[in-house]
Amino acid sequence: MNEHLLERGHPSDGLSGADTPVEALLACALEHYDAGRLDAAARLCRQVLQREPERADALHVQGLLAFRRGDFDGAVAAIADAIRRDPQARYYYNLGTVMAAHNRPAAAAECFRQALALQPDNADTYNNLGNALRALKDCEGAVEALGTAIRLRPDHAQAYNNLANAMLDAGELEAALDGYRAAIALRPDLLEPHDNLLFALNYSAAAVPQVHFDAARRYGAQAAARAVPYRSWPTSDGARPLRVGIVSGDLKHHPVGYFLESVLRATDRTRVVFVAYPTRDVEDDLTQRLRPLFAGWTSLAALSDEAAARRIRDDAIDILVDAAGHTIFNRLALFAWKPAPVQVSWIGYVATTGLDAIDYVLGDRHVLPPEEEAHFVERPWRLPDSYLCYTPPRDAIVPGPLPQLAGGAVTFGYFGKLGKMSDAVVRVWSRVLAAVPRSRLLLKASELAGAYAVRRTRERFAQHGIDPARLLLEPNAPRGEYLASYRRVDVMLSPFPYSGGTTTADALWMGVPVLGIRGDRFVTHICESLLHTVGLSDWIARDEDDYVAKAATFATDPAQLRLLRTGLRMQLIASPLCNAPRFARHLEDAFHGMWARRADRAGDVASPHD
Repeated sequence: MNEHLLERGHPSDGLSGADTPVEALLACALEHYDAGRLDAAARLCRQVLQREPERADALHVQGLLAFRRGDFDGAVAAIADAIRRDPQARYYYNLGTVMAAHNRPAAAAECFRQALALQPDNADTYNNLGNALRALKDCEGAVEALGTAIRLRPDHAQAYNNLANAMLDAGELEAALDGYRAAIALRPDLLEPHDNLLFALNYSAAAVPQVHFDAARRYGAQAAARAVPYRSWPTSDGARPLRVGIVSGDLKHHPVGYFLESVLRATDRTRVVFVAYPTRDVEDDLTQRLRPLFAGWTSLAALSDEAAARRIRDDAIDILVDAAGHTIFNRLALFAWKPAPVQVSWIGYVATTGLDAIDYVLGDRHVLPPEEEAHFVERPWRLPDSYLCYTPPRDAIVPGPLPQLAGGAVTFGYFGKLGKMSDAVVRVWSRVLAAVPRSRLLLKASELAGAYAVRRTRERFAQHGIDPARLLLEPNAPRGEYLASYRRVDVMLSPFPYSGGTTTADALWMGVPVLGIRGDRFVTHICESLLHTVGLSDWIARDEDDYVAKAATFATDPAQLRLLRTGLRMQLIASPLCNAPRFARHLEDAFHGMWARRADRAGDVASPHD
């Protein structure tokens, strides 16, 4: 939480009684708090408040204790009570931190501003204010606040990391990469900037795969340095199904959840049972559908990497799947502890993790061609069809008529992160718009809820001669409304090098063809894999010139687009991409193949944990 607490004296353990000064009681409570002995801290704090009910610093500590125990209302009430009695910067700071942790960014920002009014030179407060403003889609305000934090404290690695996040939101990829590298140079031991750099490198056409591989290796070395890996495990003797654990922060409305649901329903539980390890306690209706499909469900949110690894090992997991990679809410570092004898990267990431402890990356022949195996620390394991299985949406939304027939102009579309719109993508899409007179580009992205991102997006296209009036810029929307937005698009454009996965499948479901481009890395091959699997290989361009030519040709052939509009959904349903039983058999075979290969290797040595 990075709490701003109190000045400590020299507390002694075991203080109690009416003769003990309240300052000593409170200092001892804080010592217990820092050590995680929350019950002892709460007991001493109650003693202080019994003697001095109006004491603001004790109320503040009471609020911090409530926060650590997950009592949001209690934390807010106690810290707000402290502020009413004695408004101090650290109290506002911690109230803002509580608000931010419970997704109240507007309230958090106001608290941080109040703290800065009392203590205007605090870099940590500017850092947190920047994060709150970013959550409010105020990218410009976030950049200003985080820049101030860095000016106040030039060695503030976390502020560099967070400034890079804000720049990425605005589509400023190179500035974001510079920020992450600056954070790593200051604090190479912090894993978060490594995670963010690696994820952002997927957006960069200029970053060759070797650059990505080397950066992932540096992350892997940092994660391995803080782990003591297990070397023996409770194992399957073949008499029971394989136990496969899935570690993910996205067992909800998220691409991971969408691609998992139908597979879990189709799994043969005499061969494989899945156990869920969510990394955060956020649930929705999809979570409620997924939960019964797992044989076990254990949150890792409150556990350290060591404790999480111990729990997974004790659960006798045979194969542990990372479904996050270097995305937000990952717990990739716990894999360095090797809590399962076989570990796999699948479904949640698009490049190497950099961890030697992960044995395999699960893909297909399109995303993992033999000539690109050197891009991965992990060994490739290829499924026969696509490495993804699409769960059709429950929303009963039909594709609708071709938009250009009603409006007379072609509408291209892209629904996804602005970070994927590299400079090369903006240049090529501008060429597409120039090649198709009167055409428009509909962009939907969560970042476009902010004025700064809207302005910068228009400016980026204007640099290539595109009138801002030809850009339809909209924020993201709930899933049903998002799917309905495809009815407004004639042809979807997949970006590069980070191509569309979920958005490609959703577009095909809504009868909208997607134009992809051949790439030289996993992340670009995702769209290729989906298009090949569905039978749309002719929608994959050879290079940028071919991309522009195909876009112009396909978009101005309304007869062909009408055929696709009416038949593409059934084509998708009939393909292996929507054949969950077939996919589940292939996945089960893959896991059993990995297990058999492990059994053929030499026996394990004794573990220092045993």
